[in-house]
Amino acid sequence: MSGPGGRFDVLVEVSLREGVSDPQGATIERSLPALDVTGVTGVRVGKAIRFTMEAVDEGDARSRAEDLCRRFLSNPVIEDARVEVLRA
Repeated sequence: MSGPGGRFDVLVEVSLREGVSDPQGATIERSLPALDVTGVTGVRVGKAIRFTMEAVDEGDARSRAEDLCRRFLSNPVIEDARVEVLRA
């Protein structure tokens, strides 16, 4: 990209929507007592995706990252995606 703008670090956190079964989270939660870990509930498993992108400004980077989430990085039917953008 040439001209104004810059590089932005993007963090996307994808998690299952509330009400969607999370078998990995349930397995972890059931295993914790065997490790003498108590008082932990509501374990949910997700994924984190980090990348750097060139964009005109932070708003452009966020908009493009959110579009990428909807189109490729998450399944919007069953997953939520949270996007964090910082100037690199």
